[in-house]
Amino acid sequence: MKKNIIAGNWKMNNGLTETIELIAALKPLVKDAEAEVAVCVPFTDLAVAKKALKGSKIKLGAQNIHWADKGAFTGEISGAMLKELKVDYVIIGHSERRQYFGETDATVNARLKAALKYDIKPIVCVGETLAEREAGKVEEVLIRQTEGAFADIDKASLKNIVVAYEPVWAIGTGKTATSDEANDTIAIIRKKIQKLYGSPVAKALRIQYGGSMNAKNAKELMAKEQIDGGLIGGASLKAVDFSQVVNYNA
Repeated sequence: MKKNIIAGNWKMNNGLTETIELIAALKPLVKDAEAEVAVCVPFTDLAVAKKALKGSKIKLGAQNIHWADKGAFTGEISGAMLKELKVDYVIIGHSERRQYFGETDATVNARLKAALKYDIKPIVCVGETLAEREAGKVEEVLIRQTEGAFADIDKASLKNIVVAYEPVWAIGTGKTATSDEANDTIAIIRKKIQKLYGSPVAKALRIQYGGSMNAKNAKELMAKEQIDGGLIGGASLKAVDFSQVVNYNA
């Protein structure tokens, strides 16, 4: 039976001292969590976060990975570097990377392959903008992004991949898809995975909701059949707030 996964995306927040303090506060609050828990921290925090997480079940995640093993890619981080830091997860294709840094379906696919090469579990983000939703293109966009991300990815690799559905219009805006909207939209992604890899693989795939999930709406969202966790932004920056999402069923 698959285990739900709640991952915090710290984005560009928290220095070394703040990282140590936040993890120290979080550890006792989520020690009995039924869901798998991860924190995806800035690159500069990875080493200190790994040390701070020792003795807990919380997994460590990065926020990006380059497709090349090494080379002239100033400002990028390779899979080999993340592996050396013993990173468990990596976020790939977040909407902010697509919006501000030129991420495409093709580069998402290349980064996904790099993560798998180094046995780092990818959290692959897909989602539509408000304009695309209002234009009735949700299914079209999600199918295109899913096909692009999973191009040439073999069936056996799916057990190590997490997908995060993050409606761009609901990230950091305070707006949230209704639980029914989130459930129905994630069903589109799962249906596409089913067409690509078959029903057992699609059912086993963990798909998170990543659009402003918080303590107030987590229980309702997580009760939906298609939702297997959350990719949490703002609420992951405070230990109590994040723990309330993690312990949504307590």
